[in-house]
Amino acid sequence: MNTNIETKCLHAGYEPGNGEPRQLPIWQSTTWKYSTSDDMGALFDLEAEGYFYTRLQNPTNDLAAKKLTELEGGYAGMLTSSGQAANFFAVFNICTAGDHFIASSAIYGGTYNLFLVTMAKMGIECTFVDQTLSEEELSKYFRPNTKAVFAETITNPTCTVLDIEKFAHLAHSHGVPLIIDNTFATPVNCRPIKWGADIVTHSTTKYIDGHGISVGGAIIDSGNFDWMAHKDKFPGLTTPDDSYHGIIYAEKFGKAAYITKATAQLMRDLGCIQSPQNAFYVNTGLESLHVRVQRHCENALKVATFLKAHEKVAWVHYPDLPDDEYHELASKYLPNGTCGVLCFAIKGGRERSIAFMDKLKLATIATHVADARTCLLHPASHTHRQLSDEQLAEAGISPDLIRYSVGLENADDLIADLSAALDSI
Repeated sequence: MNTNIETKCLHAGYEPGNGEPRQLPIWQSTTWKYSTSDDMGALFDLEAEGYFYTRLQNPTNDLAAKKLTELEGGYAGMLTSSGQAANFFAVFNICTAGDHFIASSAIYGGTYNLFLVTMAKMGIECTFVDQTLSEEELSKYFRPNTKAVFAETITNPTCTVLDIEKFAHLAHSHGVPLIIDNTFATPVNCRPIKWGADIVTHSTTKYIDGHGISVGGAIIDSGNFDWMAHKDKFPGLTTPDDSYHGIIYAEKFGKAAYITKATAQLMRDLGCIQSPQNAFYVNTGLESLHVRVQRHCENALKVATFLKAHEKVAWVHYPDLPDDEYHELASKYLPNGTCGVLCFAIKGGRERSIAFMDKLKLATIATHVADARTCLLHPASHTHRQLSDEQLAEAGISPDLIRYSVGLENADDLIADLSAALDSI
């Protein structure tokens, strides 16, 4: 049955049978019992479907991932221990030492550092680009060993909107997949696969969980990228895997090749599994996602409108504001609203912005975002603290930028809190 996304949030994924639990069960077990050695052996050879060790797969995880996959319009998905692990796996699944990939410079600071520093130690080089450049200008950054393009639907923390179709065409014209981190938009407000993205990632810690309870991540594959058409670029998917008796993933698993490889190889060896308990929280969060996201957006627009008009506020970036420079792109890709995150600065520079933050009573200074409760931080001092001033500028982060994540409180109460803090400085 083809249903709308609100219905999918509640009914996709787990489908209980007669007399089975109505809510998704938690399979709190590390292992599964089998009757014969051959039964177990077939699982290790990837010749049979089933479970044998939670480090690789667990039914609770798979059913929660199935729901998110349906919401994104993907073909196959998996959960990871964090959003950071999801982004690492998404790239590392198709890149190896000596390879290169391209990423928007406006991405989250933790991901930026992962790509710039940690993956460089593995021999994988990332070139960061200005996502506002033309397709012709961006094409100059591709190399023969470029294997992927990575960006965020809505950037964290600068709240810019990606031109997904431009980047999809760019990536595909060079024979590589487009990987999109859709954490801020969620599939309720944007489904990047619809616009040409091949792989979608999430930090499920954010809106999908929605309550600051569980850390997790997810990878959703569209199944649309033809790995065999670019056989020489992606040998990990198109040539025999000696660790699984010579299996060629793209031939044996077809559209499921990418996720199967990420599970059978990366999860097996690196073990970044999400706990079944956290997967249960993810599934529960998804059930109310469509309701919560709408309220986040409504509140954020009211707060952004108030800040925009205040004499002590230097600037506000929120794509749902009619005069925002990214409003046109937001109207195209996110017509029902962007997210609950906005950024702004106080007149007087960095120190005055920090002083203002310390005066807030309702909003909490926290290393978190996209939560039911309003929270904020100062990226230059917190999430992006490891970046140089030059790298901050490249990422579009000014020293006075405040990231403000609007929660589900009454918007008038949030505005009163902001007003009192502004009056005090």
